[in-house]
Amino acid sequence: MRSGVLNRVLLALVGLVLLAVGGSVLAVALGARPPSWWIHTGPHDVLLTRAERTHWRGADWWWPAVMGALAVVVLLALWWLTAVLRRRRLTEVLVDTGDGKGALLRGRALESALAEEAARQDGVSHAQVLLRGRRRTAPGVSAGLQLEPDVAPAAALETFTAGSLAHARESAGLAALPAEVRLRAVRHRAERVT
Repeated sequence: MRSGVLNRVLLALVGLVLLAVGGSVLAVALGARPPSWWIHTGPHDVLLTRAERTHWRGADWWWPAVMGALAVVVLLALWWLTAVLRRRRLTEVLVDTGDGKGALLRGRALESALAEEAARQDGVSHAQVLLRGRRRTAPGVSAGLQLEPDVAPAAALETFTAGSLAHARESAGLAALPAEVRLRAVRHRAERVT
């Protein structure tokens, strides 16, 4: 979850910087008076003067450095894009059947079975489960449990681990099924004492 929040914060900051710079350039182009320290002085000003654009043209290192820097920026942007678009949910789990071939278990089926069993335990009002990892390696579970107000979190976690999680691990034939469990209390109104 932290990487998702960090990704959103970075995207928001980059968006705000681009919006501020682009909006200020547009405002100056439309006739607004910029402050004295601003890079543009008026609507007919250019970002780089001819002398600034051609200053390093004679240097042998200039164009390879510019192209290298742009290539690094493009590669970082592509890496970021693939990290955002990559699927976090495990679609299939490889189950060892003992015959050497194995079988494929749909990830959503295991998620829904695990969530339903967790929601049936005492004190849990709602459960969400997400399988993570790769098909050929041991998958992991990311679960969120909403607890009733009078339930002890340690007891609910122990029941989930010994019950639902153990059943899912045994039914899928997995040696281990690591889990990250987030516990939240259901919001409720304060009770009045009369």
